[in-house]
Amino acid sequence: MTSTAPELVHHHRYSNGLVLVAESIPGVQSAAFTLLIPAGAAYEAAEDLKIGGGAATMIAEWIIRGAGDRDSREVLSALDNLGVSHGESAQTLHTSVSAATLGRNLIPALEVFADIILRPHLDEDEVEPIRALCTQTLRSLEDDPGTKVIFELRRRHFPEPWGRPSPGTLEGISGLTADDLRRFHRAAYRPNGAILGVAGAIDWPLLRDAVGRLLGDWEPRPEPRLPEQASGPLSDHIVRETQQIQIAFAFPSEVVTSPDYYKARAAVAVLGGYSSARLFTEVREKRGLCYSVYSTYESQRDRAAALCHAGTSTDRAQETLDVMSEEIRRLARGGIEPDELETMRAGLKSSLIMAQESSMSRSSGLASDWYFLGRVRPIEEISAELDRLTPESVSAHAATFPDAAGITMLTLGPTPLRWPR
Repeated sequence: MTSTAPELVHHHRYSNGLVLVAESIPGVQSAAFTLLIPAGAAYEAAEDLKIGGGAATMIAEWIIRGAGDRDSREVLSALDNLGVSHGESAQTLHTSVSAATLGRNLIPALEVFADIILRPHLDEDEVEPIRALCTQTLRSLEDDPGTKVIFELRRRHFPEPWGRPSPGTLEGISGLTADDLRRFHRAAYRPNGAILGVAGAIDWPLLRDAVGRLLGDWEPRPEPRLPEQASGPLSDHIVRETQQIQIAFAFPSEVVTSPDYYKARAAVAVLGGYSSARLFTEVREKRGLCYSVYSTYESQRDRAAALCHAGTSTDRAQETLDVMSEEIRRLARGGIEPDELETMRAGLKSSLIMAQESSMSRSSGLASDWYFLGRVRPIEEISAELDRLTPESVSAHAATFPDAAGITMLTLGPTPLRWPR
């Protein structure tokens, strides 16, 4: 297994609060970075903003359309000439700016992105085309009910604003003005709280100095205050005249800093995290109730959840939900078999090793680790934690899974369902 030796991982905090975390990966020619800016959809609800949903996503599209002394076409041409593959997107917690290129082009690429972050043009002429794109994305969700039901499940499960879907709402997008968007950019795009993860073929002293030169004058701003409100309802239905019913539900799990984090990840994976997991086996393979069924884990700093989903025909939807709920109860009652644990462990280790071999995945992992833990986990630590899991320890955690009272359920389709008693 590839080592993440301490001497290969470096970090530096600049005076404006920006944190740089970097890892040299021997033997690769590429380099990648992931910049997490605390400017996700949740910040649309900040006390001094309170603007329509979708602002974070519109800004992520806007900043790339002209920056510094380059217009929109020149920005994209500069990145193309450097061989940069890049993406800008808003999630609930962060706006993420990421890029990958050859190691020798890393700092020139960062120079372009420094303009994008600090000196975007934010020309008013670009607002309507961006609004049209974001509106099209929202409308396409109506043709993707599986994705829509998960967005809406998060909104009901996590407290407001931490469950806000990053695409926003049609009402929010349609009402946003250029001045609204600029206000959001001024308030939310700040270095204090931002994390830049870089991985691949890097020269640490050169990189540290270059980032300081390029982003060191990024002016810190006060952290926006986010009033938290209760979520809910715990059980809800979205009426759609569709051929299928989408079933989605969530229940609380352990955050990344919890001593039971790895047990929680293992239990959720055994439930429905791979193709021979219990939900897949019982719901799809044995009964043929649906094609796709899964469970996944999602964490924020202060809360985490297991999310489960299935899409099935209307006449078999209640049976599908009945079997899914019974699998949760069976996991809580009956424990986990040694072979299930070994399958889960092999899958997580394989994905971990593959992520280490990609500079882009690793840059994202560095930024994520620093956000959640304030440090970078060596791969040996993660591997040891996975090896420490036993059927008994994971079973004990699965026994804490809630029943109906602790579950948020959402269905989408012609008729609502009921959670089995």
